[in-house]
Amino acid sequence: METDTSGDKHKRTVLALRSIELYSAALSAAADQTEEMRRLPQETETWLHEAGLFKILQPERLGGFELDYVALVDICEALARADASVAWNVANLSSHHWMLGMFPPAAQSAVWDNNPDALIASSFIFPAGKASPEEGGYRLTGRWPFCSGVDPSSWNMLGAVVASQVDGDPPEYRIFLVPRHHYEIQDTWFATGLKGTGSKDVEVKDVFVSQDMTLGVGEISGGATPGSQTNGSALYRLPVFALFPFVLSGCALGNAQACLDDFVQWTGQRASKYSGTQLSQLQSVRIHIAAAGARIDAARRIMRGICIEAMQDAQNNHVPDLLTKTRYRRDGAFAVGLCTEAVDGLFSASGAGALYTGRRLQRQFRDAHAINAHIAFNFDAAGSNNGSVELGLASDNPTL
Repeated sequence: METDTSGDKHKRTVLALRSIELYSAALSAAADQTEEMRRLPQETETWLHEAGLFKILQPERLGGFELDYVALVDICEALARADASVAWNVANLSSHHWMLGMFPPAAQSAVWDNNPDALIASSFIFPAGKASPEEGGYRLTGRWPFCSGVDPSSWNMLGAVVASQVDGDPPEYRIFLVPRHHYEIQDTWFATGLKGTGSKDVEVKDVFVSQDMTLGVGEISGGATPGSQTNGSALYRLPVFALFPFVLSGCALGNAQACLDDFVQWTGQRASKYSGTQLSQLQSVRIHIAAAGARIDAARRIMRGICIEAMQDAQNNHVPDLLTKTRYRRDGAFAVGLCTEAVDGLFSASGAGALYTGRRLQRQFRDAHAINAHIAFNFDAAGSNNGSVELGLASDNPTL
């Protein structure tokens, strides 16, 4: 039976959010530098370590916070109000501590015994890598895009396809934990949004990865995992890829909320250059504010509600069925779409003033669309798969 630590977790979450609130002005002030560097500045990275924000889902036995899954949404929302690129890196890198807790104990020891603060990047674009079984492990080769936060990371989780050794059987999707000296970073991250995330390519050329440094996708679909003997709490029994949208969705939420807050403040002080009318007196402006707020609040309820529901299921040792998993993916994509719509509406309502690079709105607009471009937030893909399963057809998402 698990010990009730909800009070301690609440205190840790409050402390983390308070740290972000105190440092948010500095993050906002550094946003231009972060974009120019195309990765986190050293000062930002150092503060994130000191605040413990990379460790929010790391097992408590290693000095991590081991917070409930909903903390990803709450903490990344708070960070994204200052800078979505910072939130995106924290979301990715902190979630890999969570996932490492599901790997075999030998993999956990390989990383954490040497440095419990080690950062781990990832790319779960499975077709980008190919792996073939060998005695004691696998031979891995591939080139993966979108490895956010790869520069300060000393490890990487890379998804690859393992061809079946039996004719007619489907290939296996598997994750490989690879140390920094076994992959090359390719500087490809020249993007219009989330510019500061350092989401570069990595390449692996014919590297052997031992069996205990790998994890099958089917082993993290809910319930006990290879890491359960060392990390037995409900957090490490969650279905990883069913909940994958909520690793990152808080970034969209905080970015949209900041956009609304800035719009309200800016509009309340502004008059039309043509008529002299105070914009706050225009009904259309008020409606835009209300519409954006409704979308953002609805998105927050969806994101937090699903994370809380999933934790309760895991605490009760209940693994959601495939239909529920596709609904999680569907609703995660839908919620981020609401945030994107909110930003689009506010950008449109801001007129030509939104075009100036000195205003945060142009970055919020770019970041909103960069976030929405992630495959986890593609509603066509998530919705089509959910519709298939609702109709009794097969799922086309092999990670669920």
